[in-house]
Amino acid sequence: ILLGQVLLGGTNHASLIPETGRKKVAELQGQAGSGRRSGPSHELLRGFEASLLQMFGLRRRPQPSKAAVIPAYMLDLYRLQSGEEEESLQDLSLRYPERSTSRANTVRSFHHEEHLETLPGPGEPPRFRFLFNLSSVPEHEVITSAELRLYREQVPEPSPAWERGWHRINIYEVMKPPPAGGPAITRLLDTRLVRHNVSRWESFDVSPAVLRWTQDKQPNHGLAVEVASLPPAPPAPHVRVSRSLPQGAGEWAQLRPLLVTFSHDGKGHALIRRARRSAKPHARARKNKKNCRRHALYVDFS
Repeated sequence: ILLGQVLLGGTNHASLIPETGRKKVAELQGQAGSGRRSGPSHELLRGFEASLLQMFGLRRRPQPSKAAVIPAYMLDLYRLQSGEEEESLQDLSLRYPERSTSRANTVRSFHHEEHLETLPGPGEPPRFRFLFNLSSVPEHEVITSAELRLYREQVPEPSPAWERGWHRINIYEVMKPPPAGGPAITRLLDTRLVRHNVSRWESFDVSPAVLRWTQDKQPNHGLAVEVASLPPAPPAPHVRVSRSLPQGAGEWAQLRPLLVTFSHDGKGHALIRRARRSAKPHARARKNKKNCRRHALYVDFS
């Protein structure tokens, strides 16, 4: 009951349930209140649970795994959308995806089925295929855009061959699975030329492929990632496409490739970023103190 009061919004709490859901749960509370002496309280809880499941588009109560790890990108995206200060982000370079969220009210993330597959094909560089299971997306939900996020690490060895090195990252949709001993049929979705001297996340638009799989009901054969060195050089561990042997499961869960979908379930409005919360007085003073410093200057009066 206390949970219901907090979610519905009391005198000291903001409402976490939309108006329609609040009315429905209020009706259930009224029905339970009128027959409280004759009816068991678990009827109210069951009705309240059914209302929550309906609002979130779920058929049954979710049973999350204890080993599940929430991607840092999803937490940062929530903080940006809710108007929290940008200093609290884990990825300070992240910018709120205004275009993607302008037509969506739901954001989902997916990790690939962890059996990395090298696609056969002539020459170098090799292509790696990632399969994402999107069966958990409800039928009535319309995906408006999707992006593939890859983490790339700075190349640590400062050698002459790598100092001026660039990488081209190509993202393909696998149109048909590769035949025995033959190359796979792919189409290019997005490409980017990057320097190897920085560690950061890169986002690639894979909307055409995801829309084909979900709206057009075309078979999902996955995405292929290709990393080419410019000029050609021996491969280096730059873009994270697989788990390294000494790496733990928790660290790999935050660095592995991530497919993010933006969708609309036909209910409510699109995501609107809330106004950024004003900083506390002591935080503003501390921030201004860092900017205001004395520096020794040389002045030439000649």
